[in-house]
Amino acid sequence: MAKVKTQFVCQNCGYISPRYLGRCPNCNEWNTLVEETISKPTNPLATPSNGIHNNQPEPITQVKFQSEKRADTGMEELDRVLGGGVVPGSLVLIGGDPGIGKSTLMLQVSGNLAKNSKVLYISGEESASQIKMRADRLAVGGDDLLVYPETDMSVIKSAINDVQPDIIVIDSVQTMQIPELQSATGSVAQIREVTADLMSIAKGQGITVFVVGHVTKGGAIAGPKILEHMVDTVLYFEGDLHHSYRILRAVKNRFGSTNELGVFEMREDGLAEVSNPSEIFLEERLQDANGSAIVVSMEGTRPILVEIQALVTSSVFGNAQRTATGLDRNRVSLIMAVLEKRAGLMLQNQDAYLKAAGGVKLDEPAIDLALAVSIASSYRNKGTNPTECFVGELGLTGEVRRVNRIEQRVQEAQKLGFTRIIVPANNLSGWSAPDGIEVIGVKTISQALKIALG
Repeated sequence: MAKVKTQFVCQNCGYISPRYLGRCPNCNEWNTLVEETISKPTNPLATPSNGIHNNQPEPITQVKFQSEKRADTGMEELDRVLGGGVVPGSLVLIGGDPGIGKSTLMLQVSGNLAKNSKVLYISGEESASQIKMRADRLAVGGDDLLVYPETDMSVIKSAINDVQPDIIVIDSVQTMQIPELQSATGSVAQIREVTADLMSIAKGQGITVFVVGHVTKGGAIAGPKILEHMVDTVLYFEGDLHHSYRILRAVKNRFGSTNELGVFEMREDGLAEVSNPSEIFLEERLQDANGSAIVVSMEGTRPILVEIQALVTSSVFGNAQRTATGLDRNRVSLIMAVLEKRAGLMLQNQDAYLKAAGGVKLDEPAIDLALAVSIASSYRNKGTNPTECFVGELGLTGEVRRVNRIEQRVQEAQKLGFTRIIVPANNLSGWSAPDGIEVIGVKTISQALKIALG
């Protein structure tokens, strides 16, 4: 009898080792290598076994292309994040923390899509009665919404061939298994092969597949990184379990922008869309509070006004602390160094705590000016004008550099009642400001602080 060949696979990053290691040399995690039987990998795009090649090389100018109409999910926020709707035959992966609302979102979307398409909702975590109970609470139903509690992929593929659905929802990919594999359910090998089968179904039969995925302690989708490379779109459902607002963010999208952001509110009857998230991020702002500045940030094609808060206080210990929530800590340190060198603020012995209010994460360069103003406001203990906002990238020499889409940012600020906005001086040409808002151009951080704080 032939000896069974095994290998050790890291359950965190997918690293393969011929022998057991206590610590994964790729991701440096401890006790994550699990012994698995070596099996022949599945290639969903492989050539048929008869060796006949149906495809031939051809010039790209002669490739036939037919634009397919995207399906409307019934949620404008989700459609925006997807790039305008659901592309037929696409494979979409949605990840998020436990209890954040992934299953709720997928059940609501399934109910909306079932009005015009046949949807097969496959759950490996809930029974049919449990799904029905949640569907009644969400007011979701319809004869074209089929519920199928199953985890065996061979049985699932047979059911798909019988039902011939237009859309499939898998909740979740970590609970699905291929019986031929000796690996445990949820292992790297199982997740990889299950995803390959789902991709074969999506591309081969033109069925749209939504896959729900769990996340690790670090916030990444559980399983090998190849999982995110295989799918067409990767969405992250984020939020604080202690607050009702949820943010849907695209980190990969072959059919649209990866910077789009959708905002939802978790209610008793399900997820409700938030059409104007700026009002949420600004609704609890105190008047004339020091250490506060409003920035107009672009999330994809949408301008959002967010409050950046800073608390600067004398350091008790020798090394000053730098803490940031929703902001890049390295960027905070850089901005403080520029303020100390170019604006004369003595910050080296000051602790600084910064956050983007509302739980949103900001990472574009245009937030630099608002960051600097909020830090200077807290340091000088002087409040900013509540009807004033800031946009601009800050250079290491203290200059305020131009940003993109300035006209959209100014229009959004004017729509929400702001009367003055400070922008880079190089952004003033080529467009005209709307009525009701004063646009002030600045060239240096010193000039911006003089106007904002007097």
